[in-house]
Amino acid sequence: MAFIKKLLVTGVIVSVAAVSGFSWWAKSPLTTEGPVVEFTINPGSGVGAAAQQMAKAGVPVNPQLFNILARVTGQASRIKAGSYELKPNTSPRRLLTQLVRGEFAQESITIVEGWTFRQMRAAVQAHARLRHDTVKLSDEELMKKISTEYTKPEGLFFPDTYLFAKGSSELAIYKQAHQAMLNHLKAAWETRDPSLPYKSPYEALIMASIIEKETGQKSERTMIAGVFVNRLRTGMMLQTDPAVIYGMGERFAGDIRKKDLQLDTPYNTYTRAGLPPTPIALPGIQSLAAALAPAKTQALYFVARGDGTSQFSDNLNDHNRAVNQYQRRTNQ
Repeated sequence: MAFIKKLLVTGVIVSVAAVSGFSWWAKSPLTTEGPVVEFTINPGSGVGAAAQQMAKAGVPVNPQLFNILARVTGQASRIKAGSYELKPNTSPRRLLTQLVRGEFAQESITIVEGWTFRQMRAAVQAHARLRHDTVKLSDEELMKKISTEYTKPEGLFFPDTYLFAKGSSELAIYKQAHQAMLNHLKAAWETRDPSLPYKSPYEALIMASIIEKETGQKSERTMIAGVFVNRLRTGMMLQTDPAVIYGMGERFAGDIRKKDLQLDTPYNTYTRAGLPPTPIALPGIQSLAAALAPAKTQALYFVARGDGTSQFSDNLNDHNRAVNQYQRRTNQ
């Protein structure tokens, strides 16, 4: 029976090839009206259903011929469900390969260095091609699904561009970004100077987040790190405005005032010694590296010159002179 069925299928193929040039059809580019045709193969679809779904979505492929192509090449049972794109000059044979390999339509989302986790969540939730399965979760609930070690999300997701298939889970993006941060942090921690005043990789991550928010020039990150490490070692207050601003939350309206610096919060590094309790942003790879390999310097102070760079000073007198020089010029 199986032999007869195979013989019949072979006969059909030979007939189609003889009449319409089956081999030529399989290798010829499909003609599309637009640059890209998006389509989805539903889970559990056989090759016949898949061919019908493509045709319904606007893929200009003959479902019957595509069905035959898949069967004679032995790939009918290997088609993968998912979202795809048909690009110009794609032949039916190449289209079949695309479905068998699972070459899904690639989307991307970019998480920016220096963003807070709140900004990251907003970007993820706003992406139209993601499946929004974490919207109703609090930050704490989200972290329970991602980590057994950390409960606070800030700083624990690596800023980068992530590729994903259309319809992928938000949770998958969070897991990927979290694992990437852990990997980068581990690599930086393992090469650190053991004399650095960090008790754990998490403390180094906190410092990296401060460096990320403090630095206008990438080339100054190691110097900024050196200043803050020196302050930690000597017991000085870190006195970093970005941490104060983070602690203000929605109260921050664009300007930081003297009373803000005097209002005690867990993130006010003018009123509390040491590092804040959590990172204040998502640090990038250069800030992680700077936190764990700071410049060897005696500097304890720095002030913005007004051109994006900073003036570093080893003592308070020199720092006050630099403040008078650059702040006066900036405010004139």
